[in-house]
Amino acid sequence: MSEHVQSRHSVVPAAVLLAAGEGSRLGGIPKSLLTLNGQSLLTRQLAALRLAKIEQIVVVTGYFHSLIEAELKDQGVVVIRNPTPEAGQQSSVRLGLAQLRDPYDFSFITLADQPLLVAEDFLELITAFEQRRATTEIRYPLVNGQRGNPVAISKEIISTILAEDPAVTCRGFIKDHPQLVDQYQTTNEHFIVDIDTAQDLLTFQARTGSELKRPA
Repeated sequence: MSEHVQSRHSVVPAAVLLAAGEGSRLGGIPKSLLTLNGQSLLTRQLAALRLAKIEQIVVVTGYFHSLIEAELKDQGVVVIRNPTPEAGQQSSVRLGLAQLRDPYDFSFITLADQPLLVAEDFLELITAFEQRRATTEIRYPLVNGQRGNPVAISKEIISTILAEDPAVTCRGFIKDHPQLVDQYQTTNEHFIVDIDTAQDLLTFQARTGSELKRPA
């Protein structure tokens, strides 16, 4: 990861980083605490966000909150704990979005288990959001036909979602308002690599030559 990333963007991004999951398909472990080259995926992604000049970061915890929040100590991020993570990822998304404060123009919703994301990837998506079609407010990567993450959503749409009934999810809103979405066509596979299963760990190692180690 470059230590000399520069951002010349005119928009102010924020980020909601989701780290509340149970990791059930990996045997019940905090996926964000998988380590790559001795550093947790959570810490790596926080570093990438900061190098991309994203200063407002909200991290949503839930399962394994004690372990994850210990990792976040002194990181200078806003931490919100989902008291009912069993309600699913979308409940964590809504909690995280509700913590955002001015100034920001849009926010990423990003997953803590994407091991390949670096600052340049976030900068690529910031540019993509700036260059979206004028009538749209949501942009996410589409990699060779496969939807990826992070998702970028304007402040206006975030306010609209939060004003809706709590049963309205971010994912549901996006699905119901395709006219507000401008898919970003890219070949950058960093946006579609995440870790859900033991097979994903093996596939990642075969692909990169690096091992993702389970937390002790």
